[in-house]
Amino acid sequence: MGKLQSKARRSTSMYRAVSAVEESAPGQKVVRYSAAHSDAVTSVATLNSELCVSGGLDKTVVVYNWKSGCLQQTFQGHTRDVTKVACSCNSRALFSASRDKTALMWTLDSDATPVQRFSGHDLVVNGLAVSPDGSLLCTGSRDNSLCLWDVETGECLQKTSISRNLVTHLCWIPEDRCIVQTSEDKMIRIWDSRDLQVAHTFPPKNYIQMHCDVSQDGHYCLTSSNGFGGQGCEATLWDLRQTGRMVCEYRGHQQSTACCLFLPSTLTAPPLIGTSSHDCRVKIWNRDTAACLATLSLDGSGPLSSLAAGDASSLLCASFNTGIHLLRVTSSGGLELREVAGF
Repeated sequence: MGKLQSKARRSTSMYRAVSAVEESAPGQKVVRYSAAHSDAVTSVATLNSELCVSGGLDKTVVVYNWKSGCLQQTFQGHTRDVTKVACSCNSRALFSASRDKTALMWTLDSDATPVQRFSGHDLVVNGLAVSPDGSLLCTGSRDNSLCLWDVETGECLQKTSISRNLVTHLCWIPEDRCIVQTSEDKMIRIWDSRDLQVAHTFPPKNYIQMHCDVSQDGHYCLTSSNGFGGQGCEATLWDLRQTGRMVCEYRGHQQSTACCLFLPSTLTAPPLIGTSSHDCRVKIWNRDTAACLATLSLDGSGPLSSLAAGDASSLLCASFNTGIHLLRVTSSGGLELREVAGF
């Protein structure tokens, strides 16, 4: 297996290193834990209520306890940058995609050897989505193709290509057989995983679609686009029950909106969504009115590449220059978004 047999580094003693404590605002401290990556972080996802998984330009996949600031495991097996990470919530399996044209499957508390290796693309793999039951993996690439894999056996069950369909992101619809996909051709497609054929398309947008997310009830889809100077840069809400119907747009970022996601719902708050952008800002929006409720500037962070919800009041934000930021959402006296830790 060569490089795939490098040993995983584990925090067996639950070691936590705090390198600095900074003022984020009067009376508010930002704790700096030991860094998860040695280079830009390209993707972050939530494993459970305490652990997150991330990937970066340092070719590594990292499991980190974002609540305690403890590094759990580091997996080294990719030969080029990690582009995406994904997992089934509360599962011990995690997946990574890379510019080395492969996707790998890992398990918690195992050695660094991947459980499965998925090789079938000719260019960088940018899309990675796990089925709700964890049995299937869908990958998408800049080679215009999608592959559907059996997680247990590693077998490629289906492969299909569409001209100019340079995949940017994939998201499986909860409790459904369908997958939402964004592309550099500005199209948003819904694929039926039974035959890996396009079931629906949305009206094309004016800018490259960079990311997508689906609400937990499966009723809505979010997509986000690239842009500059406020042109493009929006997130868009779509109604999946009326395929192709755009509900509203969320405008306010000045550069490409790299990530969008539905925030966990609460009984006392309106439905919320979050976005992160290359303009170093994270924004929280009212899903239904498109009003921007809070903005946090992470100055010096460089492009913000990825967002994940830690729990109902916590966000994890990956950046190119300053690692992963732990953000807290509070609603006392109006919605507030602030940074509380970084790693």
